[in-house]
Amino acid sequence: MTYRIAVLPGDGIGPEIMPAAQRVLSEVGDFEFHEYAIGAAALRARGLPLPPDTVSGCRESDAVLLGAVGTGVQPTDPAAPRAEQGLLELRSVLGLFANLRPVRPLPALRAASPLRSAYVDGVDLLVVRELTGGLYFGDRGRSGAGARQRAHDTCQYTVAEIERVARVAFELARRRAAARGRPPLLASVDKANALETSRLWREVVTRLAAHEYPDVTVEHVLVDTAAMLLVTAPARFDVLLTENMFGDILSDEAAALAGSLGLLSSASLPALPHPGRPVPGSLFEPVHGSAPDIAGKGIASPLGMILSAALLLRHGLGLEAEADAVEGAVERAVGVGLRTHDLGGTDDTEAATRAVLSALSSSPGRRPE
Repeated sequence: MTYRIAVLPGDGIGPEIMPAAQRVLSEVGDFEFHEYAIGAAALRARGLPLPPDTVSGCRESDAVLLGAVGTGVQPTDPAAPRAEQGLLELRSVLGLFANLRPVRPLPALRAASPLRSAYVDGVDLLVVRELTGGLYFGDRGRSGAGARQRAHDTCQYTVAEIERVARVAFELARRRAAARGRPPLLASVDKANALETSRLWREVVTRLAAHEYPDVTVEHVLVDTAAMLLVTAPARFDVLLTENMFGDILSDEAAALAGSLGLLSSASLPALPHPGRPVPGSLFEPVHGSAPDIAGKGIASPLGMILSAALLLRHGLGLEAEADAVEGAVERAVGVGLRTHDLGGTDDTEAATRAVLSALSSSPGRRPE
């Protein structure tokens, strides 16, 4: 079967690392790649951060692969369109309400983490972040002038929004526990001691746990406590459920456990994933962002992009064996010495891509010649 993939290279290092993911995907299956503009690149070419043909192209594809969005420079006019709006709008129009960010430090990279091995050993966690609500999508604006100028961003959630992302987290906690032979554990992160939205969040999660998931052990963790525990006792976590803003921050913090943001992948889904079954219309991207400071130098790590392609295989297309093969190839390449600049090494984008392709050549999920 041939799969249609919408490719959105985007900004910064996005166009440099996207070919690595395409090359790896082509080794394990048959794909048609169709490229579309988003972010600052779309603003320059089309005057919009998310042109209509990009939206239609994504909707017509089996899955979407995104590089990065943003330039690191905000327009001086607050009312001017921003590159990042393209990504927020795309999440909204595709209904991508659940963002999955797995964090599992590779054994060969324990020394790359700023934390001692005793803290990193045994870490294998999943952040489930609500993606289409909260501060990023609430009412916002400015009023007044001079010293009286004011700005506001409104955080709001409905019961339905909380329920649907919570069910994704509960179900994934069950599956991960079954695969590991241990009781399911879910940590729900909020700020219920200060925010009304968090109090509603905690009420909904508590009710779902009691009525639909009594087998899942749930702990409610304040976001500041969660931030502390991620660097002092990260192995205690399995699945972390968070609202949009908290998830954005905590998942980047968790990247330190792996040694670099350049290693982390993410999946944004419009529905609950099921093993071996595709979730059409999903989007996959690395966590690291556009990294404008190193754009154009050819040194960006493609590993997060490649691992995002593995999530595309697993969740977007339901190709478990192929996803395992790609993830295994990355781990083997790192295990035999691959070190990109973010990991203190000298391997550039092309060298890292070749190392993964070489490791993939003997993987069971590789497409037969």
